[in-house]
Amino acid sequence: MTTPPTRALFREDAYLTQCDATVIAVGDDGVRLDQTVFYPLGGGQAGDTGALVLADGTRIEIADTRKAKFEGATPDDALHVPAPGQEALLARLAAGERVRAEIDWARRHRHMRLHTASHLMCAVLPYAVDGCSITTDYARLDFATVEPIEREMVEARLAELVAGAHPVATEWITDEQMQQRPELVRTMSVKPPMGLGRARLLRIENVDLQPCGGTHVRNTEEIGRLRVAKLEKKSARTRRLVLELAE
Repeated sequence: MTTPPTRALFREDAYLTQCDATVIAVGDDGVRLDQTVFYPLGGGQAGDTGALVLADGTRIEIADTRKAKFEGATPDDALHVPAPGQEALLARLAAGERVRAEIDWARRHRHMRLHTASHLMCAVLPYAVDGCSITTDYARLDFATVEPIEREMVEARLAELVAGAHPVATEWITDEQMQQRPELVRTMSVKPPMGLGRARLLRIENVDLQPCGGTHVRNTEEIGRLRVAKLEKKSARTRRLVLELAE
């Protein structure tokens, strides 16, 4: 008997910090739930951390979230990976049990701000992206270009876009429509979030539109001040830019 895919609540509302869920499966590699607020590693964005809270208040610390790998798995099936030393607590879990899934919100919110900032960088620099990484500390993008990039120009333009308070929202199109619009895809190394019959787009009003399955803030103003921490020539045809929150 097959189970329905995990309901990825973070795709509907990235500001949810917790949810009640039912355990679908427990293994040495982690826990699967019927729904979750935990974002699994993907699209360059790090997986969420946090805890699964049992009915008696016991907390199972979650050190990472990955996409589950099993026959028939979908992009939304998440695996909550326990931190070291949680084995005895994990053994108390069984399919059908109810838990509360709680993310580390402070960490996630930094991901949201930096991920949204990476979309602004795509608007500032009109080059294909040949690699990216969104972590708690920085957003790194590798742009496929031989042209020099001016640090001062990038920082000034990003500041304008942040201050412009542009609304950020998601919308959906079918997989077929996505395939008919290849110009929307800016990344060379990450495939658009497809596989469930529809593709998710991120729209920053009057700034950017591209497929993305990550988590983002609701308005560019929420990102805050940014600074270019590193700008270097990664290869003959690639320029690497690392962005940090200037706090």
